[in-house]
Amino acid sequence: MKKQKHCFFKKHNIEHIDYKDTKLLMRFISSYGKIVSRKRSGVSAKYQRKLATAIKRARFMALIPYVDD
Repeated sequence: MKKQKHCFFKKHNIEHIDYKDTKLLMRFISSYGKIVSRKRSGVSAKYQRKLATAIKRARFMALIPYVDD
């Protein structure tokens, strides 16, 4: 039985995920440039939706690359 991961955002008391905080967002992007799943990251469903929206917005604003080289 695997140890349950706790939500990073709840643990650090982060309510709002800012798309301009690229350092935080890059923690949840794989080496191929994909958004890491909830299963791997341990983020709750509520924050996974907010995280995905923030990453997509940051990509659109060219703060984060779509694909990592």
